[in-house]
Amino acid sequence: MKELVVISGKGGTGKTSIVASFACLTDRAIVADCDVDAADLHLVLEPEIRERTEFSGGSRATVLDELCNGCGECQRLCRFDAVSCIPGTNGSDRFAIDPVACEGCGVCARFCPADAITFGPAVNGEWFVSDTRHGPMVHAKLGAGEENSGKLVSVVRKQAKKIAEQRGLDLVLIDGSPGIGCPVIASVAGADLALVVTEPTLSGLHDLQRVADLTRHFKVGTHVCINKWDLNEDVTHQIEKRAAEQGITLAGKVRYDRAVTEAQITKQSLVEYQRNGAAVDVRRLWDTVHEGLTR
Repeated sequence: MKELVVISGKGGTGKTSIVASFACLTDRAIVADCDVDAADLHLVLEPEIRERTEFSGGSRATVLDELCNGCGECQRLCRFDAVSCIPGTNGSDRFAIDPVACEGCGVCARFCPADAITFGPAVNGEWFVSDTRHGPMVHAKLGAGEENSGKLVSVVRKQAKKIAEQRGLDLVLIDGSPGIGCPVIASVAGADLALVVTEPTLSGLHDLQRVADLTRHFKVGTHVCINKWDLNEDVTHQIEKRAAEQGITLAGKVRYDRAVTEAQITKQSLVEYQRNGAAVDVRRLWDTVHEGLTR
């Protein structure tokens, strides 16, 4: 079983659109949407949820009003301004903890003289096992403002690999997060191949370098796809040159095609929507990437 992760230096490069098409082009894969902060692969693949599980990636403090003596020790010790004082009607103060500001360090609960603060698991989101028209899919939703996205990505990957083993599937197809942060690291580490989707802009050239440095650090083989390459051929040539210098395989170039947006509107991948235009480029891209996986 192989793991292919598709990533990008920033959002909006067409990464998820390419993953959706790859899912259509193989019947031996499970899809793992690891872009948990802003998941949108479900908009194209329309998964039917079969299982849903709460995700707890950390802990959170809560004040028990009936035990609180109003001493204010929690507020004095908190370094994140997460504890606020609420003046009581009978002259005694109450204290409350802002769940968004709370960093889950546990200091307030540890040193509360009245043992009036609980410190338990916080529900940060959910992860799902679903069926799509192209096979199984594991995906997740992180709550607004929640942290621990890297841990949630690890859960999604682990479950996808488990299902792939159970069903005898050959490939885990991962839609990774953009950038180089914790969720990207959790998506890339241990993968067999990374496909970096970039675009022909100076920022795209810079972002490719950052992502390539990350995949090199984790010793993951790297291919690059230049999406909408024909919008700026000069920068496309610069990206091709940079990739060659870095030992990165140019897996393919995808032309600009309005059909990509039209396909998304109809909730289809590009290769489902049409067989000509950019769909031809994506099919060739898949052939190259698939060959790289089987070497």
